[in-house]
Amino acid sequence: MAGEVLDGMTSDPVRMGWMEGNPPPADRLLLASRADHMRFPMIRWSYSNMRQFVPSRRVAASGQGVPFERALREDLGQVAFVPLNAEAPVTFEQSLTQAFTDGIIVLHRGKVVFERWFGVTGPETRHIAFSVTKSFVGTIAEMLVDEGRLDPAALASDYLPELPGSGFGDATVRQVLDMTTALDFSEDYADPNSGIGAYSAALGLTPRPVDYAGPIDLASYLPTIGKAGEHGLGFTYRTPNTEVLAWMIARIEGKHFADVLSDRLWQPLDMLGDADLIVDEAGTAFAGGGLNLRLEDLARFGEAMRLGGVGVIPEAVVERATHGGDAAHFDRNRYPQLPGWSYGSQWWISNNNRGCFSARGIHGQTLWVDPAAEMTVARFASHPTAANGANDPLSLPAWAALADHLSS
Repeated sequence: MAGEVLDGMTSDPVRMGWMEGNPPPADRLLLASRADHMRFPMIRWSYSNMRQFVPSRRVAASGQGVPFERALREDLGQVAFVPLNAEAPVTFEQSLTQAFTDGIIVLHRGKVVFERWFGVTGPETRHIAFSVTKSFVGTIAEMLVDEGRLDPAALASDYLPELPGSGFGDATVRQVLDMTTALDFSEDYADPNSGIGAYSAALGLTPRPVDYAGPIDLASYLPTIGKAGEHGLGFTYRTPNTEVLAWMIARIEGKHFADVLSDRLWQPLDMLGDADLIVDEAGTAFAGGGLNLRLEDLARFGEAMRLGGVGVIPEAVVERATHGGDAAHFDRNRYPQLPGWSYGSQWWISNNNRGCFSARGIHGQTLWVDPAAEMTVARFASHPTAANGANDPLSLPAWAALADHLSS
């Protein structure tokens, strides 16, 4: 119906019939040439099928992975909480469609206690994780720091001689890791003329304008970002930091970042399946947000972090990644729902009395770890609003309510 405002139920991709038929009818066909894969409500289908729209490179699993034991608890769906800035309570089950959830897994003490799938997303789906990818990158970077192969006090340009004339030229590796670089770059998802728009054009995630004459790969684009201010004075979330970090990692390891990800995490953690990492025209990894993986493998990564690295990720790395950043550097105005938080090593850190930390991606992608409750939550979603501020009023109190319920 024209003018209908779609919610989490009416936008269900199966209900809407996207890509059904041989071939699909014209009004149900999604095309990369029209950027259908990045527009709501089509994203409810495309985020679970990104390989059909953009090139990617395989992140190989070991083939030895074993699923988590299931100990499902239906009482968790009835856990009630009051969303932020609201008065009426909702149940956890109700909140899932309100958050445009595609899939969610809750682990407690290493067992799956809650699991739901929606639309076209299922246990074997490789759903895009967007900026949750950053926390994988940051963890690997910290592993190289631990090995003495990446010096956090060195300049990024010491590792990447392509960068001296850019805004990254005099930034330290630690400043890149913690996103305290001062760059002439705006990450406003609602403004196509912002820095993130230029970044996306170079990446080629969506079709470029006909008259586009800018960089057509990330390695050509990153050196064009200028400096604005002084490094190290505050945290500002900017995705190009992660691309520079992954570039350094690939340069140090002498291999494609997808292969580093496989060697360092995917195979040692015995992930259940291969993943797909989006690449640009030159084959360079979209490390700031291009990982497409199974939800249970995302939960496995979070659980490994909760348990101190399980012999794969050094404990010192886990400690820095989950307790890092400087709360005094955090942007309280931009993230009013995250009081007292910090950002470090490409992780979001609550600094609360439960030790919670998180990996976050646009449109609702989430990895939430609550060590005190021995709980890990992994969620895929396709919320119509990119920024997590749209989901946090539901999600943050939901995670806290689940943790309280499981702890009791």
